[in-house]
Parts: sequence; C-alpha cells; structure tokens
Amino acid sequence: MALKTPAQIDQMRPAGRFVAGVLSSLRDVARPGMTLNDLDAHAHRMIDAAGAHSVYLGYHPSFGAIPFPGVLCISVNDAALHGLPSDHVIEDGDVVSIDFAAQVEGWVCDSALTFQLGTQTPEAQRLIETTERALDAGIAAARVGRRMGDLSAAIGQVGRAAGYGINADFGGHGVGRTMHEEPHVANLGRPGTGLKLKAGLVVAIEPWFMAGGDDYVVDADGWTIRTADGSLAAHAEHTVALTADGPVVLTARD
Repeated sequence: MALKTPAQIDQMRPAGRFVAGVLSSLRDVARPGMTLNDLDAHAHRMIDAAGAHSVYLGYHPSFGAIPFPGVLCISVNDAALHGLPSDHVIEDGDVVSIDFAAQVEGWVCDSALTFQLGTQTPEAQRLIETTERALDAGIAAARVGRRMGDLSAAIGQVGRAAGYGINADFGGHGVGRTMHEEPHVANLGRPGTGLKLKAGLVVAIEPWFMAGGDDYVVDADGWTIRTADGSLAAHAEHTVALTADGPVVLTARD
C-alpha cells in the first residue's frame, strides 16, 4: 500500500478534474436513441483532445473473456458493473451507470455515476439517491486514525437501512500510478476493524446497490455483472485522498 505525499496528491488533481469533467459531459449528452458505443466514442474524443490515457481500453484481467473493448464501463438497468460498450440503444427511463478512469500526467483517478435517462421513476430515483448518500457516508468516514471497517460499515448501513442488496465481492480500491492498488474497500464492514487509515492514502470509494437481493450473475463476456433477480442496480464512486485536514474528493463534479 503506497501512501502519497501532499505534493503527489496535488499532482493527482488534474486527473481528478478530467475524469469529473468527462462524466459530467456524458450525463449531459446522453439521450434516448443513442448507443453505448456513441457514449464511449464521446469519452474517447475527450481523452484524445486532452492528451490523457485510457486505463480501460485493452485491459485484460484473468476473468475477462476478451480485452476490455472501450474507454467506459456502461451498465444499464439490471447491469451493475463492468458493462461493455456496444450497439445497445438506450431508451427513455433506462438507468445508466457510467464508470470511468483515466491517467493524466502519470496519475490515475476513477469515478462513477448513475442517472435515469428521461422519464424519472420513484423506484430508480430512490435507488440512485441512496447509493449517492452511501458514497457520501463512506467519504465522511474516511478519516485519518479511523479503521477501514468504519468506512465500509458506513456504506453498508445506508444500503441496508434502505432494504437494498449489497455484495462485498467487488468494491473500492487504492488508486495512484495504476487503476487498482491496495487496499480493498468493501461496501460492508464492522466498525473498529481492519486497516488503520493514514494520511496519504488515496482510495476509490464505490458503493453499488441492487434493488433486490445480494446475488449477482456474470455474463458470458466475463465482464458484465448483473443482479441475479433482474432488479435495478446503481453505482457511485469518487477518488478520495485522506489528509490530516480530512478527506479530499479529487473527482468532485460541479
């Protein structure tokens, strides 16, 4: 686990601003009738224009049936995580989760948001709002001197209180020179347990909740994670630096 100096955290800020700007732009341009590939191409153009580098494109961990084919993870409705860009057409009322990470000047930041396209429904809005509130709770608990279990428990308590499914197999992670560093940041935990949080730790905190149960399934592509019961899913994420003065959200969006 590599702790960052204050100077290195400052060096990560351009990556955080860029990732935040791309996600905000994607939320603004998304329209019914667009394909997931359209959104991916929009982000790819922004990467090229900024001289940034995609850390998703071509990424091929052991579980993926193919190298990742795009610069965005785009998950729709019952897809929770790692959805592949494709010719799938998004429709009015769809719940769209976009996860985006990029490298700028040698540093990586990672963030995600979920929004409902067009017509809003109470079920989806409650799920999205709760997921965002859990992210805020996790960030608030990311304090020097506390434990990782405090952070994880803060996320899980929000989701469980709302009656949502939570699975701890996938969660947050350290971020720095690469997209995935130690430590793992679970979305369920026990207060007072786990790693002691120190200044200089930079982590991606990312709750993802399911409107139904805790179980998920993985598509044949080895990437796309879906709710096992077909219920909606939502995902929210920020890259956060722990400092003596409190947590700093590097990917904060206007």
